[in-house]
Amino acid sequence: MPERKSEPVCEPVPAPVSGPRRRSLLAGALGSCGAAAVLSGCSDDGSAAERAERSTAARRLRERSARDSRALLARYDATAEAHPALAGLLAPLRSEVAEHADALAPPRASGASPSASPSASRSRPPERPPQIPDDEGQALAALADAERRTADARAAALLDAAPELARLLASVAAAGAAHVYLLTEGG
Repeated sequence: MPERKSEPVCEPVPAPVSGPRRRSLLAGALGSCGAAAVLSGCSDDGSAAERAERSTAARRLRERSARDSRALLARYDATAEAHPALAGLLAPLRSEVAEHADALAPPRASGASPSASPSASRSRPPERPPQIPDDEGQALAALADAERRTADARAAALLDAAPELARLLASVAAAGAAHVYLLTEGG
């Protein structure tokens, strides 16, 4: 029997899938349901005292995170004041840090005094002004170090944060890491 040459089989190339695949969606849905069950608990065993304690802990974490952002904001301001040539470079990063401080600030109680301005209390400088090196390069390195420490503290706080606050902290920590890059490598 003569050997028959096989013709190459041209199979259609699957079209690229845009968006998640079914398995990813299913796994995500199951993971979300499981996470929701774990986070919310299967029963209403949590006492009012436990819920209040979690709320108080979340508020303290938000206050500490906002305070850290305000301290970082003060360092940006002091660096720009000490080195006016850097002010243009620092302005967009400083603006983001100010937004982070506002986003992290605990929500004001509905019965709070309207005379107290939220922006005034949030923009209060730290007790001691930061020391800024005389050399521009060293000033940027010190600012990058402050950003790195703050981002690391936020990443560590993720373990103790409620889901919504954890997402916010993760986002702000990622922005801080990007600031470190821009201040050191990308400048």
